[in-house]
Amino acid sequence: MSKYITARSKRYSYLIEKKAMLTILILLLVTLAIMSVSIGIGELYITPLEVIQSLTGMGNGINDVVIQEFRLPRILIAVIAGASLSLAGAILQGVIRNPLASPDMLGITSGAGFAAVTFITVFSNQSNNLTVSIGYLPVAAVTGAFIMGTVVYLLAWKRGISPVRLILIGVGLMAAAQALTTLMIVLGPIYAAPQATIWLTGSVYATNWKDVYSLLPWFLVLAPLLFTLTRKLNVQELGDDVAASLGHSVNKNRFILLLISTALAGSAVAFTGAIGFVGLIGPHIARRLVGSSFGALLPVSGFLGAIIVLLADLAGRTLFSPLEVPAGVFTAAIGAPYFIYLLSKNHG
Repeated sequence: MSKYITARSKRYSYLIEKKAMLTILILLLVTLAIMSVSIGIGELYITPLEVIQSLTGMGNGINDVVIQEFRLPRILIAVIAGASLSLAGAILQGVIRNPLASPDMLGITSGAGFAAVTFITVFSNQSNNLTVSIGYLPVAAVTGAFIMGTVVYLLAWKRGISPVRLILIGVGLMAAAQALTTLMIVLGPIYAAPQATIWLTGSVYATNWKDVYSLLPWFLVLAPLLFTLTRKLNVQELGDDVAASLGHSVNKNRFILLLISTALAGSAVAFTGAIGFVGLIGPHIARRLVGSSFGALLPVSGFLGAIIVLLADLAGRTLFSPLEVPAGVFTAAIGAPYFIYLLSKNHG
Protein backbone atom coordinates (compact mmCIF):
# COMPACT_ATOMS: atom_id res chain seq x y z
CA MET A 1 0.00 0.00 0.00
CA SER A 2 1.52 3.31 -1.07
CA LYS A 3 2.26 5.91 1.56
CA TYR A 4 1.85 8.70 -1.01
CA ILE A 5 -1.11 10.50 -2.53
CA THR A 6 -0.51 11.44 -6.16
CA ALA A 7 -2.25 13.58 -8.76
CA ARG A 8 -1.02 13.62 -12.33
CA SER A 9 -1.93 15.18 -15.65
CA LYS A 10 -0.05 15.88 -18.86
CA ARG A 11 1.21 19.23 -17.59
CA TYR A 12 1.82 18.75 -13.89
CA SER A 13 2.11 16.19 -11.12
CA TYR A 14 1.56 16.45 -7.38
CA LEU A 15 2.96 14.06 -4.77
CA ILE A 16 2.36 14.17 -1.02
CA GLU A 17 2.78 11.73 1.86
CA LYS A 18 -0.31 10.57 3.69
CA LYS A 19 1.30 11.57 7.00
CA ALA A 20 1.83 15.05 5.62
CA MET A 21 -1.82 15.17 4.56
CA LEU A 22 -2.80 14.36 8.15
CA THR A 23 -0.61 17.24 9.34
CA ILE A 24 -2.34 19.56 6.86
CA LEU A 25 -5.79 18.51 8.09
CA ILE A 26 -4.75 19.07 11.72
CA LEU A 27 -3.42 22.54 10.88
CA LEU A 28 -6.66 23.31 9.04
CA LEU A 29 -8.65 22.43 12.15
CA VAL A 30 -6.28 24.46 14.35
CA THR A 31 -6.67 27.46 12.04
CA LEU A 32 -10.47 27.21 12.14
CA ALA A 33 -10.39 26.84 15.94
CA ILE A 34 -8.23 29.96 16.36
CA MET A 35 -10.49 31.87 13.97
CA SER A 36 -13.53 30.86 16.05
CA VAL A 37 -11.89 31.91 19.31
CA SER A 38 -10.65 35.17 17.82
CA ILE A 39 -14.13 36.06 16.52
CA GLY A 40 -15.58 35.72 20.03
CA ILE A 41 -12.88 37.47 22.06
CA GLY A 42 -12.75 41.24 22.38
CA GLU A 43 -14.24 44.10 24.38
CA LEU A 44 -17.57 42.43 23.72
CA TYR A 45 -17.23 38.71 24.50
CA ILE A 46 -19.33 36.46 22.27
CA THR A 47 -19.73 32.79 23.16
CA PRO A 48 -18.81 30.08 20.60
CA LEU A 49 -22.50 29.18 20.26
CA GLU A 50 -23.41 32.81 19.52
CA VAL A 51 -20.57 32.97 16.99
CA ILE A 52 -21.96 29.94 15.17
CA GLN A 53 -25.46 31.38 15.27
CA SER A 54 -24.26 34.66 13.79
CA LEU A 55 -22.26 32.97 11.03
CA THR A 56 -25.27 30.82 10.10
CA GLY A 57 -27.65 33.78 10.02
CA MET A 58 -29.39 33.12 13.33
CA GLY A 59 -27.64 35.64 15.58
CA ASN A 60 -28.95 38.81 17.21
CA GLY A 61 -28.37 42.28 15.84
CA ILE A 62 -25.50 43.44 18.08
CA ASN A 63 -23.47 40.24 17.68
CA ASP A 64 -24.05 40.24 13.93
CA VAL A 65 -22.71 43.78 13.56
CA VAL A 66 -19.61 43.09 15.68
CA ILE A 67 -18.81 39.81 13.94
CA GLN A 68 -19.82 40.52 10.36
CA GLU A 69 -18.61 44.10 10.07
CA PHE A 70 -15.59 44.26 12.35
CA ARG A 71 -14.05 40.96 13.42
CA LEU A 72 -14.64 38.59 10.51
CA PRO A 73 -13.05 40.78 7.79
CA ARG A 74 -10.06 41.38 10.07
CA ILE A 75 -9.62 37.67 10.72
CA LEU A 76 -9.94 36.74 7.05
CA ILE A 77 -7.33 39.34 6.10
CA ALA A 78 -5.00 37.92 8.78
CA VAL A 79 -5.42 34.40 7.39
CA ILE A 80 -4.91 35.37 3.75
CA ALA A 81 -1.98 37.70 4.43
CA GLY A 82 -0.25 35.27 6.80
CA ALA A 83 -0.57 32.43 4.31
CA SER A 84 0.66 34.66 1.46
CA LEU A 85 3.74 35.84 3.36
CA SER A 86 4.66 32.33 4.46
CA LEU A 87 4.22 30.91 0.96
CA ALA A 88 6.37 33.74 -0.43
CA GLY A 89 9.08 32.85 2.09
CA ALA A 90 8.93 29.16 1.19
CA ILE A 91 9.38 30.01 -2.49
CA LEU A 92 12.37 32.26 -1.81
CA GLN A 93 14.08 29.71 0.41
CA GLY A 94 13.64 27.06 -2.26
CA VAL A 95 14.68 29.13 -5.28
CA ILE A 96 17.61 30.90 -3.63
CA ARG A 97 18.54 27.81 -1.59
CA ASN A 98 19.10 29.97 1.47
CA PRO A 99 17.41 29.24 4.82
CA LEU A 100 17.63 32.93 5.74
CA ALA A 101 15.65 34.09 2.72
CA SER A 102 12.26 35.69 3.34
CA PRO A 103 10.32 38.60 1.84
CA ASP A 104 11.26 40.97 4.67
CA MET A 105 14.93 39.96 4.87
CA LEU A 106 15.33 40.61 1.14
CA GLY A 107 13.60 43.97 1.39
CA ILE A 108 10.61 42.86 -0.69
CA THR A 109 8.00 43.69 1.94
CA SER A 110 9.69 47.03 2.65
CA GLY A 111 9.58 47.88 -1.05
CA ALA A 112 5.92 46.94 -1.15
CA GLY A 113 5.25 48.99 1.99
CA PHE A 114 6.96 52.07 0.56
CA ALA A 115 4.90 51.79 -2.64
CA ALA A 116 1.69 51.35 -0.60
CA VAL A 117 2.41 54.34 1.64
CA THR A 118 3.23 56.43 -1.43
CA PHE A 119 -0.08 55.35 -2.99
CA ILE A 120 -2.03 56.28 0.16
CA THR A 121 -0.24 59.61 0.55
CA VAL A 122 -0.75 60.65 -3.06
CA PHE A 123 -4.34 59.47 -3.44
CA SER A 124 -5.84 60.40 -0.05
CA ASN A 125 -8.01 63.45 0.54
CA GLN A 126 -8.41 65.53 3.68
CA SER A 127 -11.18 63.22 4.90
CA ASN A 128 -8.68 60.32 4.95
CA ASN A 129 -10.50 58.65 2.07
CA LEU A 130 -8.88 57.32 -1.07
CA THR A 131 -9.70 59.25 -4.21
CA VAL A 132 -9.21 56.15 -6.37
CA SER A 133 -10.35 52.53 -5.98
CA ILE A 134 -8.62 50.56 -3.24
CA GLY A 135 -8.27 47.77 -5.80
CA TYR A 136 -5.25 49.62 -7.18
CA LEU A 137 -3.46 49.44 -3.82
CA PRO A 138 -2.21 45.83 -4.17
CA VAL A 139 -1.10 46.65 -7.73
CA ALA A 140 1.06 49.46 -6.35
CA ALA A 141 2.42 47.25 -3.56
CA VAL A 142 3.22 44.36 -5.91
CA THR A 143 5.01 46.78 -8.25
CA GLY A 144 7.10 48.08 -5.35
CA ALA A 145 7.87 44.52 -4.23
CA PHE A 146 8.91 43.46 -7.72
CA ILE A 147 11.17 46.50 -8.22
CA MET A 148 12.86 45.91 -4.86
CA GLY A 149 13.33 42.20 -5.55
CA THR A 150 14.87 42.96 -8.94
CA VAL A 151 17.26 45.55 -7.49
CA VAL A 152 18.37 43.18 -4.71
CA TYR A 153 18.98 40.35 -7.16
CA LEU A 154 20.97 42.54 -9.57
CA LEU A 155 23.13 44.08 -6.84
CA ALA A 156 23.83 40.66 -5.32
CA TRP A 157 24.90 39.17 -8.66
CA LYS A 158 28.67 38.76 -8.99
CA ARG A 159 29.50 35.73 -11.10
CA GLY A 160 26.57 34.09 -9.39
CA ILE A 161 24.54 34.69 -6.25
CA SER A 162 26.18 34.42 -2.84
CA PRO A 163 23.57 33.66 -0.13
CA VAL A 164 25.35 35.87 2.42
CA ARG A 165 25.72 38.76 -0.06
CA LEU A 166 22.06 38.46 -1.01
CA ILE A 167 20.92 38.70 2.62
CA LEU A 168 23.25 41.58 3.47
CA ILE A 169 22.17 43.62 0.45
CA GLY A 170 18.53 42.78 1.18
CA VAL A 171 18.84 43.96 4.79
CA GLY A 172 20.56 47.16 3.65
CA LEU A 173 17.89 47.98 1.08
CA MET A 174 15.19 47.05 3.58
CA ALA A 175 16.53 49.73 5.95
CA ALA A 176 16.69 52.23 3.08
CA ALA A 177 13.09 51.50 2.06
CA GLN A 178 11.89 51.85 5.65
CA ALA A 179 13.67 55.21 5.94
CA LEU A 180 12.05 56.40 2.70
CA THR A 181 8.68 55.24 4.01
CA THR A 182 9.12 57.31 7.17
CA LEU A 183 10.25 60.28 5.09
CA MET A 184 7.16 59.96 2.90
CA ILE A 185 4.91 60.04 5.98
CA VAL A 186 6.74 63.04 7.48
CA LEU A 187 6.77 65.09 4.29
CA GLY A 188 3.35 64.01 3.06
CA PRO A 189 0.00 65.58 3.99
CA ILE A 190 -0.55 65.33 7.73
CA TYR A 191 -4.08 63.99 7.24
CA ALA A 192 -2.65 60.93 5.47
CA ALA A 193 -0.10 60.13 8.22
CA PRO A 194 -2.38 58.12 10.56
CA GLN A 195 -3.51 55.88 7.73
CA ALA A 196 0.02 55.44 6.37
CA THR A 197 1.76 54.55 9.64
CA ILE A 198 0.12 51.11 9.58
CA TRP A 199 2.86 50.00 7.19
CA LEU A 200 5.65 50.79 9.67
CA THR A 201 4.84 47.84 11.95
CA GLY A 202 2.17 45.74 10.25
CA SER A 203 -1.39 45.40 11.49
CA VAL A 204 -4.79 44.15 10.37
CA TYR A 205 -6.56 46.86 12.37
CA ALA A 206 -9.56 48.56 10.71
CA THR A 207 -9.70 46.21 7.72
CA ASN A 208 -13.10 45.74 6.11
CA TRP A 209 -14.90 43.66 3.49
CA LYS A 210 -13.66 45.91 0.69
CA ASP A 211 -10.09 44.98 1.70
CA VAL A 212 -11.00 41.28 1.75
CA TYR A 213 -12.55 41.44 -1.71
CA SER A 214 -9.47 43.27 -3.04
CA LEU A 215 -6.89 40.85 -1.55
CA LEU A 216 -8.74 37.55 -2.00
CA PRO A 217 -8.54 37.37 -5.84
CA TRP A 218 -4.75 37.70 -5.71
CA PHE A 219 -4.50 34.74 -3.34
CA LEU A 220 -7.07 32.63 -5.20
CA VAL A 221 -5.10 33.03 -8.43
CA LEU A 222 -1.52 32.85 -7.16
CA ALA A 223 -1.81 30.02 -4.59
CA PRO A 224 -3.28 27.39 -6.96
CA LEU A 225 -0.80 28.47 -9.65
CA LEU A 226 2.02 27.95 -7.19
CA PHE A 227 0.85 24.44 -6.31
CA THR A 228 1.05 23.44 -9.98
CA LEU A 229 4.75 24.38 -9.88
CA THR A 230 5.78 22.25 -6.89
CA ARG A 231 7.85 19.91 -9.06
CA LYS A 232 9.79 22.88 -10.49
CA LEU A 233 10.42 24.14 -6.96
CA ASN A 234 11.73 20.74 -5.88
CA VAL A 235 14.08 20.67 -8.87
CA GLN A 236 15.28 24.24 -8.18
CA GLU A 237 16.54 23.15 -4.77
CA LEU A 238 18.87 20.63 -6.42
CA GLY A 239 20.97 23.39 -7.99
CA ASP A 240 21.20 24.96 -11.43
CA ASP A 241 23.37 22.24 -13.00
CA VAL A 242 21.18 19.36 -11.86
CA ALA A 243 17.98 21.20 -12.80
CA ALA A 244 19.32 21.96 -16.28
CA SER A 245 20.43 18.34 -16.75
CA LEU A 246 16.87 17.23 -15.96
CA GLY A 247 15.55 19.36 -18.81
CA HIS A 248 14.21 22.27 -16.79
CA SER A 249 14.50 25.86 -17.97
CA VAL A 250 16.20 27.13 -14.84
CA ASN A 251 16.10 30.88 -15.42
CA LYS A 252 12.56 30.87 -16.80
CA ASN A 253 11.21 28.81 -13.88
CA ARG A 254 13.13 30.89 -11.37
CA PHE A 255 11.70 34.11 -12.80
CA ILE A 256 8.12 32.76 -12.67
CA LEU A 257 8.53 31.56 -9.09
CA LEU A 258 10.11 34.82 -7.94
CA LEU A 259 7.31 36.74 -9.65
CA ILE A 260 4.70 34.70 -7.76
CA SER A 261 6.61 35.22 -4.51
CA THR A 262 6.79 38.99 -4.90
CA ALA A 263 3.11 39.15 -5.93
CA LEU A 264 2.04 37.16 -2.85
CA ALA A 265 4.15 39.27 -0.49
CA GLY A 266 3.25 42.58 -2.13
CA SER A 267 -0.50 41.95 -2.15
CA ALA A 268 -0.38 40.95 1.55
CA VAL A 269 1.64 44.00 2.55
CA ALA A 270 -0.86 46.25 0.77
CA PHE A 271 -3.47 45.49 3.46
CA THR A 272 -1.50 44.43 6.54
CA GLY A 273 1.75 46.33 6.26
CA ALA A 274 5.17 44.76 6.60
CA ILE A 275 4.40 42.12 9.24
CA GLY A 276 7.91 40.84 9.80
CA PHE A 277 9.40 37.36 9.93
CA VAL A 278 6.25 35.41 9.01
CA GLY A 279 7.89 34.39 5.73
CA LEU A 280 10.95 33.23 7.65
CA ILE A 281 9.38 31.36 10.56
CA GLY A 282 6.49 29.62 8.77
CA PRO A 283 8.54 27.65 6.20
CA HIS A 284 11.13 26.65 8.82
CA ILE A 285 8.52 25.18 11.15
CA ALA A 286 6.86 23.49 8.17
CA ARG A 287 10.16 21.92 7.14
CA ARG A 288 10.52 20.39 10.61
CA LEU A 289 6.99 18.99 10.45
CA VAL A 290 6.84 17.52 6.93
CA GLY A 291 10.33 17.71 5.42
CA SER A 292 11.55 19.67 2.41
CA SER A 293 9.32 18.33 -0.37
CA PHE A 294 7.27 21.27 -1.58
CA GLY A 295 4.18 19.18 -2.21
CA ALA A 296 3.66 19.14 1.56
CA LEU A 297 5.82 22.09 2.54
CA LEU A 298 3.73 24.70 0.74
CA PRO A 299 0.29 23.97 2.26
CA VAL A 300 1.80 23.49 5.73
CA SER A 301 3.71 26.77 5.38
CA GLY A 302 0.52 28.54 4.34
CA PHE A 303 -1.46 27.31 7.34
CA LEU A 304 1.39 28.10 9.74
CA GLY A 305 1.68 31.63 8.36
CA ALA A 306 -2.05 32.12 8.85
CA ILE A 307 -1.84 30.77 12.42
CA ILE A 308 1.11 33.03 13.29
CA VAL A 309 -0.64 36.21 12.13
CA LEU A 310 -3.94 35.16 13.73
CA LEU A 311 -2.26 34.59 17.10
CA ALA A 312 -0.23 37.81 16.83
CA ASP A 313 -3.38 39.81 16.06
CA LEU A 314 -5.32 38.10 18.85
CA ALA A 315 -2.54 38.89 21.32
CA GLY A 316 -2.40 42.49 20.12
CA ARG A 317 -6.16 42.91 20.62
CA THR A 318 -6.46 41.30 24.03
CA LEU A 319 -3.24 41.45 26.07
CA PHE A 320 -3.17 45.23 26.43
CA SER A 321 -6.89 46.01 26.05
CA PRO A 322 -8.27 48.63 25.53
CA LEU A 323 -5.05 49.51 23.67
CA GLU A 324 -4.28 47.59 20.49
CA VAL A 325 -0.72 46.55 19.68
CA PRO A 326 0.10 45.89 16.00
CA ALA A 327 0.56 42.23 15.09
CA GLY A 328 3.98 43.03 13.63
CA VAL A 329 5.31 43.80 17.12
CA PHE A 330 4.69 40.22 18.26
CA THR A 331 5.99 38.56 15.09
CA ALA A 332 9.16 40.66 15.32
CA ALA A 333 9.62 39.78 18.99
CA ILE A 334 9.68 36.10 18.03
CA GLY A 335 11.25 36.37 14.59
CA ALA A 336 14.23 38.61 15.33
CA PRO A 337 15.87 36.23 17.87
CA TYR A 338 15.08 33.30 15.56
CA PHE A 339 16.79 35.08 12.65
CA ILE A 340 19.89 35.69 14.79
CA TYR A 341 19.89 31.99 15.73
CA LEU A 342 19.66 30.93 12.09
CA LEU A 343 22.38 33.38 11.10
CA SER A 344 24.80 32.04 13.74
CA LYS A 345 23.89 28.43 12.96
CA ASN A 346 24.44 28.70 9.21
CA HIS A 347 27.34 31.12 9.08
CA GLY A 348 28.92 30.86 12.50
